Amino acid sequence: MIHRVGRRGLGIVVFLICVALLSAGVWRYAMHQGMGQLSARGSADLQLASDRLVGQLQRYRDLAVVMADHPQVAHVLSGAVRAEDRAMLRGVADRAAALDVMVIDRAGRVLAAADDGAGSAGAMAFVRRALNGALGRGYGPDAGTGRTYFFAAPVFGTQGKVLGALVVSTDLASVDYAWRGDTPPVFFTDARGQVQVSNRSELIFWQRPSERAGLRRPQGETPKFSSRYFGAHEVWRLGWGPYLPQKALHLTQDLPVIGMTGEVLLDVAPVGRLAASQAAAVAALCLAFGALLFLATERRRTLALANAQLEARVRARTQALRDINNELRREAAERTEAQLALARAQDDLVQASKLSALGQLSAGISHELNQPLMAVQSFAENGVQFIERGKPERAVDNLTRILDMAQRMGRIIKNLRAFSKQETVQQVQVDLGAVIATVLDMTQARCAAMGVTLDYNAPKSPVWVRGGEVRLGQVFVNLVTNALDAMEHAPERRLQITITQDIATTVKISDTGHGIAAPERVFDPFYSTKEVGAAKGVGLGLSISYAIVQSVGGEIRAQNTDQGASFAVTLMPMAQEQAA
Repeated sequence: MIHRVGRRGLGIVVFLICVALLSAGVWRYAMHQGMGQLSARGSADLQLASDRLVGQLQRYRDLAVVMADHPQVAHVLSGAVRAEDRAMLRGVADRAAALDVMVIDRAGRVLAAADDGAGSAGAMAFVRRALNGALGRGYGPDAGTGRTYFFAAPVFGTQGKVLGALVVSTDLASVDYAWRGDTPPVFFTDARGQVQVSNRSELIFWQRPSERAGLRRPQGETPKFSSRYFGAHEVWRLGWGPYLPQKALHLTQDLPVIGMTGEVLLDVAPVGRLAASQAAAVAALCLAFGALLFLATERRRTLALANAQLEARVRARTQALRDINNELRREAAERTEAQLALARAQDDLVQASKLSALGQLSAGISHELNQPLMAVQSFAENGVQFIERGKPERAVDNLTRILDMAQRMGRIIKNLRAFSKQETVQQVQVDLGAVIATVLDMTQARCAAMGVTLDYNAPKSPVWVRGGEVRLGQVFVNLVTNALDAMEHAPERRLQITITQDIATTVKISDTGHGIAAPERVFDPFYSTKEVGAAKGVGLGLSISYAIVQSVGGEIRAQNTDQGASFAVTLMPMAQEQAA
């Protein structure tokens, strides 16, 4: 018994050690992942702050470059300094929010300045660089106590000789004021490691120790600081005040444009808390699993002691499970047979759908191509007559129209092929007036032969709607042709077409025929009131037209009037900018 207890205790200790190692691994992995994400976010914040600072300082550089070419600057360098020259410099400094604008000659003397100052600036390195013909930048002589930043641009004469320099200065305290207090802490150090710009005012003028990380106050006691690396990430431990993190990820970025280095401190405490919570969750899960496993082991041991008394009950339960298993197998076999029957029924339905679609497609092709073929026949007969009469130009016009009808039949076949494959035709901007004009041109010969009076006022400007030119043409050809068929035996033959523009665009086609016997069924496939045979149709025209209008988001309605029948096609408008 003692030996068994010792083995059980050793197993528990080994299990706890494994849980501790696994939790430590999870914590370290989570820390690496979190530090990587924090570094990416911090790099983006530092890049944003750096771009903001560089942008604010570069406008003063651009000001120096632009002002260097000012005629009054050249006049000052010629030796004649006027009061209006100083007023001009003062006005430029006020409008640009610059600290000062100075004109310096070749000897380094300040000839004119916005604040009426005088003296010598030739000792400044950035002034000497500008006098040598290059753009200079840097801090003033009091850079250790002040925050003045200078841009110096050379002033060239007509022969390309440097006449002097124009210097624009700005106070860095005013540059970073707009984003002070933003998080995380961001600061910018100069070449000497001194903080010149920061969104934490307490860090201004702090100095980086030589050959070491961190910062120290310009005066007073040096705060607590330590630095170490967590993988490839530099982590600072700080004691710099309540507004700075105690433990921060340190990132840097060089800014050679302004001669500074941007640095950011990102609080790693949330990353540590998240990693600790993940490690704790893994440890809790493992401990819970271990506890359950321990309880299961104890229960198994207890059950083993009572195994003799429970054998009969186990055999009975085994037999019951065997019976249940046989029942489940029988149900599985029945379900398999039902699934096979369902698959066969689905195959039969698919085959029936294919046969139905094939019949609809063949009937639709014959119906849709009949109208263009009749137009081709009419134009061909007219062309022959024009050639016999010695009017080849009219014959050429008819041949051109035959070509258009051939292209139209090709587009119809393309659209019917797309319809059979359930393809979606692209909806574009279509001029409704042009579509109706084409339809009336195609049916003009029949209207004249029947003596039909056309009541239609064509719109004076384009009426843009959403749809496809060929598909909408099919719709209106079907409606006009059906109207002419309805008026074939009517005493009065009048075709009226009106276009109404409101929220939507509605085209109304009315005739003086015999009307519609069942308006509610007129759009059903294969429903027709015409005589069977000849060219009277098979009842698919209005069904196809209904499908076309629905596909472009429109609506088509049919009703009887006092004189005959009326069809109204409502389409959605489409402006040119929407089409673009």
